[in-house]
Amino acid sequence: MARIVGVDLPPNKHVEIGLTYIYGIGRSLASKLLAKANVDGLTRVKDLSEDEVRRIVRVMQDSEVPVEGDLRKDVAMNIKRLMEIGCYRGVRHRRGLPVRGQRTHTNARTRKGPRRATVAKKKKATKT
Repeated sequence: MARIVGVDLPPNKHVEIGLTYIYGIGRSLASKLLAKANVDGLTRVKDLSEDEVRRIVRVMQDSEVPVEGDLRKDVAMNIKRLMEIGCYRGVRHRRGLPVRGQRTHTNARTRKGPRRATVAKKKKATKT
């Protein structure tokens, strides 16, 4: 099993797809990295030699594209900065609401969480 940047790649997938399991690498970047490393994208991850894995890692380090921990840290710092300066996007992040202008009257359940049950008031019994 190939382990790149601390991520175990799935052994039965093609290398091009397996690289997308690394945070920050999509299909297009994976194919570019494999082209630079001279590795066939249709090879299964379990069939990669140690030399091919080393070439992929070397190309990833040379490309200076942030992946995994560095990228997660950068994203978290950007969100934290927005919240600290108090801009609209930061306020939306702080409140857990959609940031990019989506409607919230009916949708946005992913960001807002499950619906809160409304508590019905009991009617007082009137004497007749």
